[in-house]
Amino acid sequence: MNSKYRDEYIGRINRVIDYIQNHLEEQLDLESLARVAHFSKFHFHRIFTAMVGETLNSFIKRLRIEKAATQLIAYPKSSITEIALNCGFSGSSQFSRSFNEYFGMSASAYRQSGLKNSKNSKTESKDRKAVGQIPPYFDGANSKQKRGIKMKVEVKKLDDTTVAYLRHIGPYQGNSELFENLFTKLFKWAGPRDLLNFPETGMMSIYYDDPNLTEDSKLRLDVCITIPEDTEVDGEIGKMVVAGGKYAVGSFEINPDEYAAAWEKLMGEWLPDSGFVPDDKPCFEMYMNDPKEHPEGKHLVDIYVPVKPI
Repeated sequence: MNSKYRDEYIGRINRVIDYIQNHLEEQLDLESLARVAHFSKFHFHRIFTAMVGETLNSFIKRLRIEKAATQLIAYPKSSITEIALNCGFSGSSQFSRSFNEYFGMSASAYRQSGLKNSKNSKTESKDRKAVGQIPPYFDGANSKQKRGIKMKVEVKKLDDTTVAYLRHIGPYQGNSELFENLFTKLFKWAGPRDLLNFPETGMMSIYYDDPNLTEDSKLRLDVCITIPEDTEVDGEIGKMVVAGGKYAVGSFEINPDEYAAAWEKLMGEWLPDSGFVPDDKPCFEMYMNDPKEHPEGKHLVDIYVPVKPI
């Protein structure tokens, strides 16, 4: 573990947390917060989530609600609307919904109860932490599933790679049937053109959006196979060049439900110690086996993250 590089990541995330804490009443957007962290906007949200253990939006929302809860008790003469606006909510209706969802009671009921610690009044929520508690930055997404995954990482220099792709826009997480159908359709196009020469032909999925940030209906995914540069494509099959350069390549042997945990392990554990930050290019997965031929049905997958020196 290289503490110098991890400390740099922790410092950058801490600067963002400090900025959020001091500007809760203002509009806090991804682009401006990425600038505070000196991370690429393209990858900042995934790094924040992996290290902090909450999505950026959930973190901001939580701090705003917890600040409002404190002010409800501390400033009994201030109206609920005044407190909502002071804590960065657009209006009382938005604040009321968020507060009720978080605490399991209305803001007025919370104020009347005089509770100064929300521990006994909150309902369970996967994104919720104790009031005022900021989780350890380098222990984000600290699940048993992630801890049980073994990871090997190498930094490699890649050449430009030409691929044929089939694009999908919409939900895809955890939907192995969708991936199978997309690749089957791509193979049916490639087979008659003699483009399937396994294991030389590479299979990959390219991701353009962070599922924690982008609405499911707008997520973009390309399933791809490598092809010769002069290959002609038609119809819904497209052709593009995957940009070469320096990539961190995390190699995993995982179950089909462990992809998200593998991503979190690479982004939240290895990357902060590496001396690299993500570059402004899409990440992708390269599939190294047919799980049906693995004795335990495991998926051998390499996750590629474009990187540059810190």
